[in-house]
Amino acid sequence: MVKKTDDQNDKNKVISNNYYNDRSERSNDKTDELIAELPYFCAEFLYGTANNTSALTRMNYAYDLRIFFEYISKVKKIKVTDMQLSILDELKAYDIERFLNYLSNYVVRNKKETCDERGKARKLSTIRAMYRYFFNRDKIQFNVASKVETPKLHEKEIIRLEGDEVRRLLEFVENDDSYDGKKNAYHKKLKTRDFAILSLFLGTGIRISELVGLNVDDFDFDKNSFVVTRKGGNRTILFYNDEVKEALYDWLDVRYSIKEVDPNDKAMFISLKNQRISTRAVQVLVKNYAQQVTPLKNITPHKLRSTFGTNLYRQTGDIYAVSDFLGHKDVNTTRKHYAAVSKDSRKHSANIVSLKDDYDT
Repeated sequence: MVKKTDDQNDKNKVISNNYYNDRSERSNDKTDELIAELPYFCAEFLYGTANNTSALTRMNYAYDLRIFFEYISKVKKIKVTDMQLSILDELKAYDIERFLNYLSNYVVRNKKETCDERGKARKLSTIRAMYRYFFNRDKIQFNVASKVETPKLHEKEIIRLEGDEVRRLLEFVENDDSYDGKKNAYHKKLKTRDFAILSLFLGTGIRISELVGLNVDDFDFDKNSFVVTRKGGNRTILFYNDEVKEALYDWLDVRYSIKEVDPNDKAMFISLKNQRISTRAVQVLVKNYAQQVTPLKNITPHKLRSTFGTNLYRQTGDIYAVSDFLGHKDVNTTRKHYAAVSKDSRKHSANIVSLKDDYDT
């Protein structure tokens, strides 16, 4: 087993560009590209909200507005880039409601798309933010977007690993003979890395974006902790148990033995191309392993996050601790996701007390 040395720490600190700063810059660049396809006034809105929104949020705003104004262009027979700010006062609540209905089955860039209630709610939130921005600055007379009701969100069943499924998943990944033939040779090459990735998901509940952005020097192996960059750029210290630590150590043994890896590369998890692993690659590996153990469940990295949150809540019963660990800004978000667990706990508690036996005197 190889512990992280000071020399390795120094090597990992050579690169000065932070991964999340790079990601933010890419988001800014993409937003600038999208602005050229939007009505001129959208630039003021997107740049004007820079102090209280992240670069990623503004990029998503730009994508949503592009779809919205392309729809308005078709309805009003006016070119998107020719639209004036007065178009916002000309639109009625009915126009926005028709747009939301249009999202159920629409075409963007010659590709058919569909949008569920959550997707529609997000796009309506973008439109409301734009209207609110200009209305508060007295640049439009009416805030018609505020009159449009948010699409009713139907609660989805929370899918997670239950019972011994976590154990069986990790055992499958750890096994040298999980597959047959060439596929097993490929598996044996990646299993130590993949086991560490799955252990970190299941042991800390981090998001996939947080995991792929981790660097080796984010970890303090003496304290079983690491620093993670949350949504909005906040840096938070999280902790893990000795099982996760062992999996990470085993992976570092492998990682530092790969001669092709750039010694200045600080990425914690790397791909077969010896570069920082991508979000897509992590999604695929989680799906492929989970299908072998729970073929009827569509397990994703987010479902592993839900699995951790569920287990933590069942152990502690503290919704605030779960909310803090998962990095939810609003405890109601946590409560919504784990309401079913609370119900199960209440049902279990009701069955514990036996009226005849426990109240016998």
